[in-house]
Amino acid sequence: MRWIKSEIDQDLVRSMSRSYGVDLLTASILARRKVTEPEQVLYFLENDLRHLHNPFLFHAMEDAVDRILLAAEETEKVLVFGDSDTDGVTATTLMVEALAEVGLKASFRVPRGEEPYGLSLAAVEDFAAEGGSLIITVDCGISNHEEVQKAAELGIDVILCDHHRLQTGKAPDALAVIDPKVEGCGYPFRDLAGAGVAFKMAMALRFARTGLYKQSVALLSIRATETKGETASKKYEIQALRLHNLVPAGSFSEFLEPGSVRRGEVLERLAAFLVGRSLFVYDDAQTKRDFTLVFGGNVDLETYDIQPDITAIFPELTGSNLAMLGKELHIGRYSSEPEREMGVLEELFSILARKKAGAFGADSGDFLQLAALGSIADLMPLRDENRIIVKRGVEALASSPRKGIKELLKALGLGRSLSATDVAWQITPLLNAAGRIGSPEIALRLLMSEDQAERNLAVEEIQKANGERKKMSAEVWEVVYPLAGEMFQKTQGRYILVGSPLVKSGITGLLASRIVGVFKVPAIVVAFREDGTAVGSVRSFNGFKISSLLAACSDFFIDYGGHDSAAGFSLRLSDWEVFSEKAKAYMDAAEITIAEETIVIDAELPHSYLKPELKKTCEFFEPFGEENRSLVFLARDVPMVDAQIVGKAAKSHLKLTLDFGQYKWPALLWDGAERLERDFSFKARDRLDLLFKVTTNRWNGEEKPQLELYDLRRTCPD
Repeated sequence: MRWIKSEIDQDLVRSMSRSYGVDLLTASILARRKVTEPEQVLYFLENDLRHLHNPFLFHAMEDAVDRILLAAEETEKVLVFGDSDTDGVTATTLMVEALAEVGLKASFRVPRGEEPYGLSLAAVEDFAAEGGSLIITVDCGISNHEEVQKAAELGIDVILCDHHRLQTGKAPDALAVIDPKVEGCGYPFRDLAGAGVAFKMAMALRFARTGLYKQSVALLSIRATETKGETASKKYEIQALRLHNLVPAGSFSEFLEPGSVRRGEVLERLAAFLVGRSLFVYDDAQTKRDFTLVFGGNVDLETYDIQPDITAIFPELTGSNLAMLGKELHIGRYSSEPEREMGVLEELFSILARKKAGAFGADSGDFLQLAALGSIADLMPLRDENRIIVKRGVEALASSPRKGIKELLKALGLGRSLSATDVAWQITPLLNAAGRIGSPEIALRLLMSEDQAERNLAVEEIQKANGERKKMSAEVWEVVYPLAGEMFQKTQGRYILVGSPLVKSGITGLLASRIVGVFKVPAIVVAFREDGTAVGSVRSFNGFKISSLLAACSDFFIDYGGHDSAAGFSLRLSDWEVFSEKAKAYMDAAEITIAEETIVIDAELPHSYLKPELKKTCEFFEPFGEENRSLVFLARDVPMVDAQIVGKAAKSHLKLTLDFGQYKWPALLWDGAERLERDFSFKARDRLDLLFKVTTNRWNGEEKPQLELYDLRRTCPD
């Protein structure tokens, strides 16, 4: 294993420490991870929901909301169609509950058994026979052109809420397409989960229930400025901003001296800009005084003052002006542009409007939990707003878990101390298990049922399903492993492609991921099904681009889609041989890096830094997951106090006690028993160089920090 620690600009580290009020260790880790732009740093320092992007940045969101509100008004039959994995069932649950808030009791459906992924013709036709008129897909739909067309022929509108990549051509001709990966969608962040997209729809529907939805709104700010020098004078900056569903729709800016001959012309343009709009200001009295000073006293300015409402939200900031509020609330702190009062006013108005819509705090707790579960399960990058969605969602899961999750946590013995890593390892696999064995309705009953007994039964069934999934995976692994080893040799250790009728379609992703973990190469695993089709999963390794492989073989696919690191496809079994030959040819020609496993170091720590407070530094960077791995620390020349071989069954793990001077730390190296007295010696009192992360050891209700080792070496004397 190669240890890599990149050099960083120390001046940049000190500058970031001053600018953002973080210690030098935190600043150096941010710099080494290339999180240096203000817009990136924001999502590490802040977790307030006001930093989430506005759902109406999706150009099609208003059309989708209008159609749903019409369906509610006309009591139409609505179907939510999702997917069978964790992201799919959480997105389905979230959408059904969001529709219930506007008075729609929607039915729902996800693929069962060996049914293919995505909206099916059978689902469309069945819904039409029931008299349905609106289908909303979640976590699927972007590739369902034929099904959307069929729905239109049967008089059914379709709203697509997906997060998968549009592979070829244009999106299906649906009433609205809400997908952050569709070019030109308007949304600034492309990596939402399916449940994340459903969360955005839920927040848009909540906003639509306020009096501000689709209303003509404008903000006005007048600020005195002074120019210095021989011609020193006092000018006023007049700024106005039009908003449509909180999205900027036009701006006005002008500098003017009191009594200027231009004031009539400026006033005329300002009036034309504001005409027909409700006008909001902060501190109505001061605004009108400045307005009169600049434009004279013959203008009647009708405004709505947001100051009392903002003071009610932030009572500790009573008496603050816009500039002071901007500083206290960190408005503009994370922008590359200079802070202006209009930016502060816009942010304050947005806070007020979203709070009115119930888009903050406990009101969003259940929805955030579902969005976090889907984001973690679908391996969404934990950057940008995903960090806030997951962080706040996991906090809500720990403090006040929603129905279904509460019963599941109790069965697992998980309490209030919960991390995204715990969710990834212990919760989402259970929710996934139901879909893996073809029974996703178990997970849906767990999340949706109002009956306590039914939820308790669902917990039992989902644990049983997980046992069946594990047994199935273990049995099939015995078949797949030798095939994978044979392919590994044939391709000179570049990639693995295997297919078998013994593989079940629900576990191809698990098997592909396991192959990647064992062989450290890209993997494709395909299940041959009795209906004459084959279903496959692809997992990447070392930066290999899955999308390019799928595009090269797209002529063979019935359907395909996914992400840059994980994807799936289906094809006719009769095309398997020619597909596999083309896939092999592509992989043979592709640039696939065969490299020694490497580990990137975040910081080298002096022994004095190894104290319990180090856990707080780690917590600052949580949640950990995709594109935000756990911190890796390096410490050199560390003495061993004790060394033990441990393990429940086979004694295969190594437990050390390490002496850092003021504190002694327990440390664990998984599957490292054989290295003791081979690579280093406790008997000889070798000192060690270590790569590690800080974790928590939970035992008998107690929690203690410990080190989990990635690698270690005997310290070499200089």
